[in-house]
Amino acid sequence: MDVRTRFLASCRATRYLVTDLGLGLLALITFAAVTAAAALTPTGVGLAAVPPLTSWTRRLASRQRRRAAALLGTPVPERYQPLEGALSRRVRTALSDPAAYRDVAWLFVHGVAGTAAGYLALALPLFAVNAFTVPLWWQAVPGTSLLGYSIDSWPAALSGIVIGLGYALLSLLVPVPLAKATARLSRVLLRPPKQAQLAAVSAARAAALEAHELELKRIERDLHDETQNRLVAVLMNLGMLERALAEAPEPAQRLAVRAHEAASDALTNLRKVVRTIHPPVLTERGLDGAIAALAASSPVSCAIAVDDFPRLPAAVETAAYFAVAEALTNLAKHSGATSAQVRLRTETEFLVVEVEDDGRGGAGARPGGGLAGIDRRVAALGGRTMLISPPGGPTVVRVELPCGL
Repeated sequence: MDVRTRFLASCRATRYLVTDLGLGLLALITFAAVTAAAALTPTGVGLAAVPPLTSWTRRLASRQRRRAAALLGTPVPERYQPLEGALSRRVRTALSDPAAYRDVAWLFVHGVAGTAAGYLALALPLFAVNAFTVPLWWQAVPGTSLLGYSIDSWPAALSGIVIGLGYALLSLLVPVPLAKATARLSRVLLRPPKQAQLAAVSAARAAALEAHELELKRIERDLHDETQNRLVAVLMNLGMLERALAEAPEPAQRLAVRAHEAASDALTNLRKVVRTIHPPVLTERGLDGAIAALAASSPVSCAIAVDDFPRLPAAVETAAYFAVAEALTNLAKHSGATSAQVRLRTETEFLVVEVEDDGRGGAGARPGGGLAGIDRRVAALGGRTMLISPPGGPTVVRVELPCGL
């Protein structure tokens, strides 16, 4: 590795560790709040604080998972039980979720280790600058010292340059392994145990099979209820046309028109069903073009922001397309929104899709609804769906799909 490459890697690692410093301080503060809530549990006040503290801890831990995954190049799995329902149910869920206790342990360990590592990464270049510049100002600041000895002469002051070189060398060599060590520590503390990962894989496979079965049933229902009935109508009209041709030419012309219309309707419906299997626009224009087409056809004014990324696996693009389509359909029907935004970007190895509207908020997933359909399709690919919709808005549907980038 040449000096320039090592320098850039050291800068990235230093930035990572300095962020760790801030995140470590937040982790220590949060750990103190969790400890206080545990101490106040007998009074009932602590129990009321459990759900918001759990949500906040999850946000900090999820952020660290993404950072560690980006640095190490391997994803850190995340498995949480959803906090839903009344306060008592959310408290029980938080206290029964094994991930909550792993997160609390991470708060303390990262609060100490992350803060110390971040301080060291920040201090080394500052010490280097201080030592390099000692010859410029040591006479103006009586009592100046380096490494425990006083600077009271020019030879001692000039030795600061040598000390500065040592600090600079440490600044170049220490941050990369230190950042990787803290990231690995976070990965060990935050990833679910192997049994939970195997259970998650099994659940994802079951969700995939269920989603596949539901998709087949939907296609069969659409073909049976719509296309098949229209084709039967075409056959009936053609049969009447055949008899009418032998008896009366003029009524036969009207029957021919009706048969043509019925055939056109059947063809339109068949194309509609085919588009629900894999929209041709994805193949023709790619995901960004397909999303632009959805936004253009939406009755609600819709802005899009799509990062530049390569073509993704067909299953991922299809899931993202239908997630946006369903979210735009739902907000047009139920949200009362006047504008919406669709954002697509990649984070580590995930495609992140967000649909935000300025509607009334208060949305929720219900069995058999559109959001539940999005969740099934996304879960089948090992992704996850999140809905943020406080009363008064805004509503954000966020989808994370593993894309292998």
